[in-house]
Amino acid sequence: MPSSIKRVFFANYAFDVWENVYEPAEDSFLFAENLILKQGDHVLDMGTGCGILGVIAATKTAKVVGVDINPHAVHCAKQNARLNHVSEKMFFMQGDLFAPLKIEEKFDLVLFNAPYLPTENENGGSWHVRAWDGGETGRQIIDRFIFEFPKHLRRNGRVLLMQSTLSDVDKTVKALVRQGLLAEIIARRDLPFFDTIVLLEAKNPEVHLKQGVAESS
Repeated sequence: MPSSIKRVFFANYAFDVWENVYEPAEDSFLFAENLILKQGDHVLDMGTGCGILGVIAATKTAKVVGVDINPHAVHCAKQNARLNHVSEKMFFMQGDLFAPLKIEEKFDLVLFNAPYLPTENENGGSWHVRAWDGGETGRQIIDRFIFEFPKHLRRNGRVLLMQSTLSDVDKTVKALVRQGLLAEIIARRDLPFFDTIVLLEAKNPEVHLKQGVAESS
């Protein structure tokens, strides 16, 4: 247990944020406000941090797997799963993006509040820096994520991805479309003296079109 802990609240949830772990901010809260969840979903919370998105998802879905490259974040998120009484539905892994997952493991919903800010840092930096450091263009992690996630997404699955307008949202949309997905911005927030953060949703257009027709008939 670290010597420095800050408690953060969102709705009816409480999260203890340890030192060396990203503290939930405007992007985390915008993401949490726009989570659409289904009871039977299996969810992947990529870059789980303190576990805020995964914990919220676990209260409404069947299973949540949280992954983070930061070992401090993994331990912190486990503690917050216990704090919010969802530890029996959450599983945590430490590793770089999808590396810790079995190749056949697939999810109904993949969440990722990506490191999206352009930086000139070439040495990786502290765990705090790595939580938002997207490399020179801000796309270093985003591009890897877009390339890798399809093999872990069920055919009727969805992806929710948070990024900044500083890291070229149009490029992300085009990359998702090339993966055969329908991509759109479902939420955005302007940050004072900074940039705009956007939450994108990507899904299989054929599957969701058929579901829409079935629901309306």
